[in-house]
This record gives sequence, structure tokens and C-alpha cells, in this order.
Amino acid sequence: MTGGRTRPAGSGLDMISIVVTTRERVDWTALEPEHAAILRLCRRPVSVAELSAQLDIPMTVVKVLLGDLIARGDVLARAPLPPAELPELTLLQAVLDGIRRL
Repeated sequence: MTGGRTRPAGSGLDMISIVVTTRERVDWTALEPEHAAILRLCRRPVSVAELSAQLDIPMTVVKVLLGDLIARGDVLARAPLPPAELPELTLLQAVLDGIRRL
């Protein structure tokens, strides 16, 4: 699957990085089955951890395969939001309390 590689080529992917396909048309015959499976799942934004779980492939392997797709220009990756841009804990707690009351 990875040709013996254990690290993605310079992608800086985290388990909560969000990935999405960049192209509508893909030459499916030029892809390995695992790459094609990832592209099918990335039609909507998805995290690296979610891909790993859905494909039942170890996260390190998914990162290597995503690195290949990023290098080809088939996938874009966005780093997780920095803590300063995340909602405040009080807001999240208020939402959780509201859900519990339902």
C-alpha cells in the first residue's frame, strides 16, 4: 500500500486535519484501490481519523496515502483550527446543557 514508507511526504497531517477532493474528474484507472477509496470518501470534507476508521486502515498508512494524493493535487488538507479560533468552553457547555434538556 505505501511501498514501505512510514511517513507522508511533507504534508504535516494531523489526525484532525480536514481533507477534501479538489477535482470532480479523476482518472480512476491510474489509482491504487486505497487511493481511490480515499478519494471517494473525500468528496465531502472529512478528518484523517474518520478516513482511517471508515477504511479500517491504520492512521499512519492513511497519512502516507493522503500525502500521495496531496502531492498529485487530488486532495487539499486544512490544518485543524488553532485553539484561539475554537468556540469558548462556556458556549459549548451551554449547548450541551440545552441538548440534555431536550
